[in-house]
Amino acid sequence: MSTIAAVRSATSEKRSSPMFKSYHRLVETTAAKGPAVQNETVRNDAVQNDASRDDALECAVRWAVPADDAEMRALLDDAERERYERFLRAEDKARFVTGRFLARTVLAEVTGLDPRAMRFSTDCRLCAGTHGKPRLPGTSVDFSLSHSGDRVVLVLAEGAEVGVDVERESDRDIDRLADMVLCDPERAALAAMADRRRGFHAYWSRKEALLKATGHGLAAPMTAIRVSPPDEAPEVLAWDGEAAVAPVRLADLTPGPGYAAAAAVLTGRPLKISEVPL
Repeated sequence: MSTIAAVRSATSEKRSSPMFKSYHRLVETTAAKGPAVQNETVRNDAVQNDASRDDALECAVRWAVPADDAEMRALLDDAERERYERFLRAEDKARFVTGRFLARTVLAEVTGLDPRAMRFSTDCRLCAGTHGKPRLPGTSVDFSLSHSGDRVVLVLAEGAEVGVDVERESDRDIDRLADMVLCDPERAALAAMADRRRGFHAYWSRKEALLKATGHGLAAPMTAIRVSPPDEAPEVLAWDGEAAVAPVRLADLTPGPGYAAAAAVLTGRPLKISEVPL
């Protein structure tokens, strides 16, 4: 069964459990607050209009708004609970627990594993640290989480490394940040844009998603990467330096007004994006 089919096919027994009742309350809460996408959409134009090919790689995207209740917190392991408690602001606690709850419930549908028994590894593949992105050892499913403002997003795929980023557009110092994020051609393109705020955050989310997929995070300079302009199909045009990875596919996501979001997948196959709100 494909990753997407598995995500769609939770059993009625699971859906009647307390965990899945809490899962569906999260769904209802998100819908009530106006999710980015009202119905499941399988986008066949994600990469070069060829996602209908037999070799297309399916990627599931799930959205939620932050929530926090006892049943959701009950799925956290000891290390996650300690991290949860270290957050000082209620909104940060909610974003964290929603992301982990989202990952565990969706991965439970994909893998058949007990979400309470899941233990994520955060080992960095580039060094000996424990600051890497969460992974579920023993499976071929890779996933990535991101949150910003009142959006939490999960992307997962089978057999390929994935990364996702969502950014709430804000009136931050775009010129200063552009020097740290954009290469020279991108800064020139941004200067000519009517909506520089939207353009900057689109660039940023594409690059952040890419570096999360590769595992480099902030260790690789964003200015070494050149991606296509926001009004063009997402694509990595150039990547200088030792951190460069290929092949890569990018896809813009639909987080709703005031946000930019993108997914990156380390594959040469076309992508089929299934994007569903929670």
